[in-house]
Amino acid sequence: MHFTSDEIGAWVGAYMWPLIRIGAFVATAPFFGSRSSPMRVRLIIALALTIVIAPIVPPVPNIDPISPAGMLVILNQILIGVALGLALHFVFEALVMAGQLIAAGMGLSFAAQIDPTNGQQTPTVSHFYSLFGMLLFLSIDGHLAAISVLAESFRILPVGEHGLALSSIWDLVSRGTWLFAAALVMSLPVVVALLVVNVAFGVMTRASPQLNIFAVGFPITLTLGFALIIMTLPGINTLVTQWVDESLTLMRHLVAQS
Repeated sequence: MHFTSDEIGAWVGAYMWPLIRIGAFVATAPFFGSRSSPMRVRLIIALALTIVIAPIVPPVPNIDPISPAGMLVILNQILIGVALGLALHFVFEALVMAGQLIAAGMGLSFAAQIDPTNGQQTPTVSHFYSLFGMLLFLSIDGHLAAISVLAESFRILPVGEHGLALSSIWDLVSRGTWLFAAALVMSLPVVVALLVVNVAFGVMTRASPQLNIFAVGFPITLTLGFALIIMTLPGINTLVTQWVDESLTLMRHLVAQS
C-alpha cells in the first residue's frame, strides 16, 4: 500500500486539530483540569475525548502545522478551548470567593489550606464550597453537558483560520463582573447575619468593658456561622445549578457569534 503525504497529513490533521481545542478545554475547565489530577490523566482524558469527538467533526483544512497559517489555526484553537473552559470555571471561582467572604465574617480566614482544584491556598470554608459545587456539578451531569457543548462547537465554529470574535472575547472578560456579583449574592445572607452579631458584641463591649467579649464572641460567631452555612445550602444548590446553565449558554454564545 502506498500513501501520499497529503493523505497522511489529512489523517493526522483530522485528530490533531480537534485535539488542540479539546486539550485547551481540558486544561482550563473545572473537574477535567483540576490540578489534583496528574498531567498524564488529563492528557488521557483529552485523547479519549478527541477519539470520540473527531469522527463527528466537519472536515478540517489540510494545512501544514509549521506554516504561518498552521500557527494561526493552532493559536485560534487554543483560544477557543481556553475560552470555553474559563466560561465554566467562573462558577467555581464564585464559590471560592463567596467562601472567602464568609470565612472573613466568621473569623476563619486564618484557617487555610491548599485547594487541589486551583493549586492555591484558600480558606477552609472556600474549600468546602468548592467541593460542594463540584459534587453538585457532577450530580447534574454538568460534565456531560460541557462535553456536548464542546463537540457542538466544532460544528458551529469549525477548525480554520477564523477564531473567536472580539465581541466573544469581550463577553468573556465581562463575565468577571458577574463573578464578584455572584459571590456577593451567595455570601450576603451569612455575612449580614454575622455582621449583626458582631455589632451586638460591639454594643455589649461598650456597655460592659470588663466583659471579655473576645473569649465569648468567637465561639458564638463560629457556631452561628456554621449553622448559617448549613441553612443556606439548599439555596446554594439552586444557585449553582442556575450558574452552570448560564455558563453553558455562554459557551454556546461565544462560538455562535464568532
